[in-house]
Order: sequence, then C-alpha cells, then structure tokens
Amino acid sequence: MSRVQLALNVADLEGSVVFYSKLFGVEPAKRRPGYANFAIAEPPLKLVLIEGEPGQDTRLDHLGVEVESGAHVDAATTRLKEAGLATFEESDTSCCYAVQDKVWVHGPGGEPWEVYVVKGDADQMSEDAGAAGSATALSEPATATAGCCGSN
Repeated sequence: MSRVQLALNVADLEGSVVFYSKLFGVEPAKRRPGYANFAIAEPPLKLVLIEGEPGQDTRLDHLGVEVESGAHVDAATTRLKEAGLATFEESDTSCCYAVQDKVWVHGPGGEPWEVYVVKGDADQMSEDAGAAGSATALSEPATATAGCCGSN
C-alpha cells in the first residue's frame, strides 16, 4: 500500500498532536523530541509534524509518497527520469528517525516531493549495529530535520 505524506513545520508541536489526533481519530505512530508522525489508515496518509520556531505559522516542509519497497523507489526513479524531471537519489539515509531509500523531485513552485521506502527504525537499527559490534553510518541517532526531509 502506498500513501501520501504531508510534512508540516509547526510552532506548537503538542497542540498540533492534540489537534491532529482529534481530527483523524488516531494517536501518533512515532514520537521523538520535536517530532511526531501519524500513520492514518483512512484516508491513507502519513502526517509528519516537525517542531519549528515558536510563533511561526504552520508551513509545508515537504510532500511525499511512501511506498512498500526499494523496487518501488527504483521504478519511480526511472519513471521520473524518463519524464525529464531532475532527480536526487538517497540510499540508506537517516531521516525522520528512520532509515530510508528515496528519490526527490521539485514541483514547479519549488515544493519538494520524495518517493521513499522506510527500511527500518533508525534507533533500532543503531542498537542492532551496536549489539553486533559494528561501526556503521547509523551510529549517530537520526534527527527529524538535520540534513533531512525538505532540505533537498
């Protein structure tokens, strides 16, 4: 199942979590400092809330389509390139507290879109790598905003 992602920068994360929990009738699927995401079944939506600056209006961070597998990301990459769109690809990247493969494009208004697959929870993968005694790129905890999401 694919679903659309809407990522918002919000000034009041806690108030936004309360509002969107009531609006969609579900609690967040993941909470971290300055970050929450909702996996909404109906309509199929991943809503990501990223804490922004106090007093700012809520603004769009980025849009996306979450897909089921890396093969879906590869197919989207091929389709987007064949359509003549400029793409930026990332593999095994830590973003929004998850490890992902993704491809980015920008709409005519500069709005960033990603097609991505979540390969695992970054915190869990870091713990697993640490338990195995291996040093990996996942040794630093992923953050919601640093080098991630709409910055592309």
